[in-house]
Amino acid sequence: MELRAFVEITRPHNCLLAGIVGLLGSVVAVGHFPDPVTALLVFLVVTLGCGGGNTINDYFDYEIDRINRPERPIPRGAIERRTARHYSLFLFGTGLLLAGFINLPSFLLAALAYVMMVVYAWKLKPLPLLGNLVVAALTAATPLYGALAVGRIGLAGYLAICAFLVNVAREIIKDVEDVEGDLIKGARTLPIVWGKKKASYLGAFFAFLTVVASFLPVKAGVGPGYYAMLPVDLMILYAGYLVLRNQDRESAHRSQLILKLSIFLAVIAFMVAAIV
Repeated sequence: MELRAFVEITRPHNCLLAGIVGLLGSVVAVGHFPDPVTALLVFLVVTLGCGGGNTINDYFDYEIDRINRPERPIPRGAIERRTARHYSLFLFGTGLLLAGFINLPSFLLAALAYVMMVVYAWKLKPLPLLGNLVVAALTAATPLYGALAVGRIGLAGYLAICAFLVNVAREIIKDVEDVEGDLIKGARTLPIVWGKKKASYLGAFFAFLTVVASFLPVKAGVGPGYYAMLPVDLMILYAGYLVLRNQDRESAHRSQLILKLSIFLAVIAFMVAAIV
């Protein structure tokens, strides 16, 4: 067992990003930085939940990761599966404890999200499209969580819509990337059921819908600071183009990474709009 595996299995860069997105959701909602205690609690609840979700996902995905991602801690023997399961429960429990210090809506949303992470990793992930929609909903809930913590939704509602749509696109394209390992496990993801080309068209369609939805705040009268979203829209369209041009693993990998980066940049664009 490697001690560093306890950090590695949570995928800390993803967790830190999720925590920042949750915190920025608060900023987008109210147009300024929340009080330090609330900010810290939001960041920790989201970060711990993400870490618990990634850990329990690796617990259930042991067989498929032996093919798709053998370098991860469980497949390479750096941490035992049983230990990973207990560790994920510890992370979820700590997150819920901290959520109780914010407010009741924040606690309930955290509890719901944590449960859905486990159910997704356990049963829903191999199902065509449904698993993609659940992950997208969980991602969209991240900025909403920050908004609930400060008691106001504001622009965070529009941000959640865009986050949901772009993550549906990313999850479908990520399934295109992972077809080889998913076939060995017997999963019925969308690219396996429909074929990679049709699934890629659907992923690109959701990317296009994201760009359309990104103009909703303009109709609501958002300020000129929202022009920061335009480069992000171009990134999203380019990601869709990549996977439409070629459905090989490398193209799908590049596309989903661009979409992943666009999520964070979109949060920054919304924050600029809210403050300006």
